[in-house]
Amino acid sequence: MTIKKGVLLALLAVLQFQANPSYAKSVPLTPVTTVYLDDRPLQLAAQPLLLDGTTLVPMRQLFEAQGARLSWNGSSKTVTATKDDTVLTYRIGELTSTLNGNELSLNVPGQIVQGNTMIPLRFVSEALGSTVKWDALTRTIRIVSRNDFFTTVLSGVNLRSEPDSSGASPSLRLISGGEKVHVIREVNALWLEVRTKDNLTGYISAKPKYSDYTSPSLAERQGDELIAYGEKFLGTPYEFGAATSQRSTFDCSSFVAEVFRHTLSIELPRVSYDQAKEGRKVGLNELRKGDLLFFSARGLEIGHVAIYAGNNKLLHTFSKERGVHFDTLDDKWQQRFVTARRLF
Repeated sequence: MTIKKGVLLALLAVLQFQANPSYAKSVPLTPVTTVYLDDRPLQLAAQPLLLDGTTLVPMRQLFEAQGARLSWNGSSKTVTATKDDTVLTYRIGELTSTLNGNELSLNVPGQIVQGNTMIPLRFVSEALGSTVKWDALTRTIRIVSRNDFFTTVLSGVNLRSEPDSSGASPSLRLISGGEKVHVIREVNALWLEVRTKDNLTGYISAKPKYSDYTSPSLAERQGDELIAYGEKFLGTPYEFGAATSQRSTFDCSSFVAEVFRHTLSIELPRVSYDQAKEGRKVGLNELRKGDLLFFSARGLEIGHVAIYAGNNKLLHTFSKERGVHFDTLDDKWQQRFVTARRLF
């Protein structure tokens, strides 16, 4: 959701003020583009309000989006939110609420504005254990809930302080296979920002060998990354049976193996017939960038492989005259098509 400019400036100002009150007035304001809850954009029913340096947002949407059940007592203007073993009770207009029998303070009182119950954004974090983060790179506010540790680490992976595998980004700790993490956001095709159950925040590799995290947006980014790397070899000569220890020549399967190994650390068998056994089968009508397409060739049921490059294009090699090149997935190729496989 895109929020109007004036409100956006106010929302960022509040977050900066809460993080560092002494310097809030001197920090330049940067527009916010979107408010996210656990990487999902929030469609707020009402615009945020600024009150005495604190931003108020619609309470019902924020709590229900995090799995809380709400009940409303109109006569006393009291709301009760329940989530698992957490019970929050708050009366609109007051500066305190009750969380599991303990008193919790608000910066400013909530209020009802044009039928919407509005509460401080920070209060959401305090009440349900969420955290609020300003993402300067994408100019977004991210609300991260505490309980959705759904992503499983498949192979030991370093939790790094920056999305960089070089020595410039030290490892915070090794996350062991089987641990659960919360994915805060997809940084790019190769990195995820995550939070661990021991409350460490950092970055892990987004390559499929390290976790079971998937999403359409990540798959699209990784498909783009594969094609971008493959394009670097356009015109590289074709050689049947090319050695896999070099990149000066390729045949169809050695080219595909190089692209997947380098980009996503996916190790593929040497020949196309065996590569066609990897991943899962998809149809021609559901292809996405990065899928592998297999064709009959040289009298073999499967004798050629290509990478689907999107927009009905193939990236592959089979010709000594053309080397690595793009082709159209036309009738000629479709008549020889055998199967398509998805590896990520």
